[in-house]
Amino acid sequence: MVRTMPSDRIRDHAGQGAATTVAAHRARRRLRADRARQLADLLRRLLLTGAFPDGVLPHESTLATEYGASRNTVREALDLLRAEGLVERQPGVGTVVVAHKYPHGLDRLMGLAETLREHGRVTNEVRTMGPAPAPAPVADRLGLAPGTDVLYIERLRRLGGLPLSLDLTYIPLDIGTELLGADLENTDVFRLLEAVTGQRLGHAEITLEAVSADTHSAAVLEAPRGAAVLMLERLTHLADGRPVDLEFIRFRGDRITMSGLLHRNR
Repeated sequence: MVRTMPSDRIRDHAGQGAATTVAAHRARRRLRADRARQLADLLRRLLLTGAFPDGVLPHESTLATEYGASRNTVREALDLLRAEGLVERQPGVGTVVVAHKYPHGLDRLMGLAETLREHGRVTNEVRTMGPAPAPAPVADRLGLAPGTDVLYIERLRRLGGLPLSLDLTYIPLDIGTELLGADLENTDVFRLLEAVTGQRLGHAEITLEAVSADTHSAAVLEAPRGAAVLMLERLTHLADGRPVDLEFIRFRGDRITMSGLLHRNR
């Protein structure tokens, strides 16, 4: 089966001069690079969804035939995936999958351990926990006066022993005080908030963006300084509407994907 992609062949019309030939050559290179990115996107999706159960990608010639691409395009696509740390070339074996990304749903209000339960145990390393004055932007989001004390928690989350996210959490102190003696290393904050308040969590506002890992985040996440990380800002409210949990979560971009199911309003 040949999976159709835009053709990467550009004809050079004879007799139109050297300038035309150079322009055509540059156009071919640009088109091949564009097609390599397209093919890398398709292969990335396949390997992240377990389409290669033995962990080995098809041979370059097989991929070229299947996708109607040139061998050079296939090589460039695999180079892109290699640069992302997803695959490696092993002599005598071929291109193998060396990293896995875990799906994090954005369409349900769940803690990380709840979301990733099927992929293994999420462990929490509580690095810092205690009362601290709320910075003005934090106080504003939580509906507090500037400088009001909140419970500040910094946690490193791991999945399968590998660093996954660095979570900075701010909780109003009247609720947070009840969490000071809680087992945060083995229990999601969401579950604790519902237990302490006697209410279900209602909804959350989220913002997701790519940021560069600062020195501290890079060291904790064991990522290169300046590496791209996904930063999720989430303000969670109780069922009665009160904001109770403001989080800034930095995810290693090479270990997680964000997904959701969206419906179009009529």
